[in-house]
Amino acid sequence: MKLWPWLVAVTVPLYVLDQVTKFWVIRTFPVPWADVPREERFIEVIPGFLNWVRVHNQGVAFGMGNGTEWAPLVFPFISLIAFVLITIGLKTRFFIGKVGMLAVSLLITGICGNLTDRLIQGSLLEEMKGAPLWERLKEGYVVDFIDVKLPLYDKIVPSSGGHWPSFNVADSCICIAAVLLFVSGWRAERKSES
Repeated sequence: MKLWPWLVAVTVPLYVLDQVTKFWVIRTFPVPWADVPREERFIEVIPGFLNWVRVHNQGVAFGMGNGTEWAPLVFPFISLIAFVLITIGLKTRFFIGKVGMLAVSLLITGICGNLTDRLIQGSLLEEMKGAPLWERLKEGYVVDFIDVKLPLYDKIVPSSGGHWPSFNVADSCICIAAVLLFVSGWRAERKSES
């Protein structure tokens, strides 16, 4: 099965959606450290459940490593490794059928969307204008903006206030791809057993 139709039909539109939403967030909300009234920091979409906010995530999954020197520099290497593994998976036919191709196209969307942020968002910060390229790359971050408050999550992670770590369209694509790969592998295993 060819990958390019999936890239055109799934990856490109979702990548564009990811970037458009992130730039909307940057234009709509002040930087997280700005001294502005609370009501200017978020938009309540579904009261008590869903908000739009502006979060700069320099870390990796769920913000781990956020604010460290190493995280913005490590992420491009993680992306490179992911692309190599996807290429190997395609050559060895690890990704099977439509579910596999959908998972690959979603993974590529997520990796490209967040990698784009890492490479350009630091350069767009007002305080980084005129800074050397290396310094701007070190300030790279992923724009997260979907804030969900989950019932009982504050009992599991008290410091969260019940809010799941903020995420974006690219993160959603990666998570859905992971579920699809699990389902695809489980279905392939069941077929081989019968």
